[in-house]
Amino acid sequence: MSLRFSLTLLLALPLAACDREPAPDAQEQGELEGAKVGLAATIDTSHAGELMPAILLDDPAGRQINTGALQGGPVLLNLWATWCAPCVVEMPMLDELAGEYAGALRVMTVSQDMQGAEKVEQFFAANTFENLQPWLDPENALGFAIEGGVLPTTVLYDSAGREVWRVIGEYDWSGAEAREAINDAIGEDGA
Repeated sequence: MSLRFSLTLLLALPLAACDREPAPDAQEQGELEGAKVGLAATIDTSHAGELMPAILLDDPAGRQINTGALQGGPVLLNLWATWCAPCVVEMPMLDELAGEYAGALRVMTVSQDMQGAEKVEQFFAANTFENLQPWLDPENALGFAIEGGVLPTTVLYDSAGREVWRVIGEYDWSGAEAREAINDAIGEDGA
């Protein structure tokens, strides 16, 4: 591979993904409460069987977790950002899922905010999530590893750490379709 081609590819990759920078004045959370407009993404099984990448994530307190060590139970991994309006709409639904499936499914929300803990801590402090923990990936390593160039991206992994399906874009996690897809996946997984 030529150096010129490599540099072109390296410079083009960030442009091929969604715009990861927030608008100057991001939409206020209050405007999004209860909103479920346009939640039209679909479940995609084209990556089924791929292993969960082993990426180190941090929480705001500096504790780390390696996603490669999450095997042993199914994991619903959500990539989101505080400036991403569809992501913000999904968060209460994901919190509800985490509570509903406690012990049978781990729901992990991983922030792709480049500002890191400061933005995420403010967001979690302003909301009342009972079941979600903030995880940080300010370098977007996990997003690049799973080729999740659009936020939100949510991937369901089985207990062996293999992808079952993914949803790219906003999705109604409170709906019957989501529950059926999760139940089918974790039922087959023995959970």
